[in-house]
Amino acid sequence: MGELDWREDLLGERFQQATLPLGSDGEGDVVATLVRFRPPLTDLVSPFAPAHGTDVLYLHGWSDYFFQTGLAERWHGLGARFYALDLRKYGRSLREHQTPGYVADLATYDADIEAALTAMGHGEDAERPSRRRLVLMGHSTGGLTLSLWAARHPGRAQALVLNSPWLEFQTGGVGRAFLTPLVQLGARVQPLGTLPQVDLGFYSRSVSADFGGEWSYEPRWRPARGFPAHRAWLNAVIEGHAAVAAGLGIDVPILTLLSARSTILPRWSDQMRHTDSVLVVDDIARAAVRLGSTVTVARIEGALHDVVLSATAPREVAYAALTRWLSAYAP
Repeated sequence: MGELDWREDLLGERFQQATLPLGSDGEGDVVATLVRFRPPLTDLVSPFAPAHGTDVLYLHGWSDYFFQTGLAERWHGLGARFYALDLRKYGRSLREHQTPGYVADLATYDADIEAALTAMGHGEDAERPSRRRLVLMGHSTGGLTLSLWAARHPGRAQALVLNSPWLEFQTGGVGRAFLTPLVQLGARVQPLGTLPQVDLGFYSRSVSADFGGEWSYEPRWRPARGFPAHRAWLNAVIEGHAAVAAGLGIDVPILTLLSARSTILPRWSDQMRHTDSVLVVDDIARAAVRLGSTVTVARIEGALHDVVLSATAPREVAYAALTRWLSAYAP
C-alpha cells in the first residue's frame, strides 16, 4: 500500500480519513475507510496514562459506522492513538453499486483489517513493525468479527475490548442449532435473498436525537430500522456464533462491556432507553467467557446496546471500568 491520502473527515478538523483500496468483488470495486483522531499538539497526555504507547483500532457493528467522537477523545485521554475503520460497504466506504453491509463470510474482513493495520504500522509484513502495543475494540458484529480475527491471528494484538459483542444469536444456542440448517440452505439457494425485517426501530429511538435520543449521525449509513439483512450474511454470523460456542482460545486479555439488562419486546418501552434492546445480554455474558483464558465481563447498569452511547452516568461507569482494566491487564 502506498502513501495514504489523509484528508479532513466529516467529523471535523480533529479527525482525518483515508481510503483503503481492497480490489473488487462481484459488485465492483471495494474500499474500506480508516479514520484517525488528530488532537492539537498542545493537547498533551501524561506518559503514565494507562494506554500510553498504545494504538487502538475500533470496529463498528451492523448497519453502523464510526461517529462516536467521545470514544476517540477518551482513548486519547488514556494515552492511546485512536483509529476507527469503516468496513467495506458501510458508512464512508459504501458505494452506490454495493449491497450495504453484505459479505458471505466474516473472514472477508481480514483484508479490511490488515489494510488498516498496515496503515497504522502494525502490518503483518511490515519491514519495521511498530513497537507500540495494539488494542482492538469492536462493537456488536464488529466485536464478533474482531474476536474471530484475533483467534485466527494470535500474537498480533495485545488486548481486546468488546462493546456489547454479538457472540450469540438472540434465540440462544438451542434456537441457533435449530435455525442453522434452514439458514445454511437459504444461503446456498439464494445468498442475496432478504430476510424478514425484525428491527422495529426501537434501538434507533433510544439513540437518535431525531427520536428523543442524544446522538446525531448520518441516517443513510445508520438507518432507523437497519439495512436489509441477507441470507448468506446471516449464515456467516451464525457460523461465527458456533465458533465462539466451541471456544476461540484467544490468548490475550479481553474486556467485555455489557448492559446489566435487556429489554427485547415487540412494542416500545421507555426501559429501552436504559437497557440493551438488541441482544440478550445474559447470553452474551455466558458466551464471552468462551473467547479465551483471561476474560473480564463488566455489566453496566443503565447502559444501551452501544455502551458508549449510553446516558452520561452509565457511560462514565463504563469508561472507569475500561481504565481500571487497562491498568490491570494491559500495562
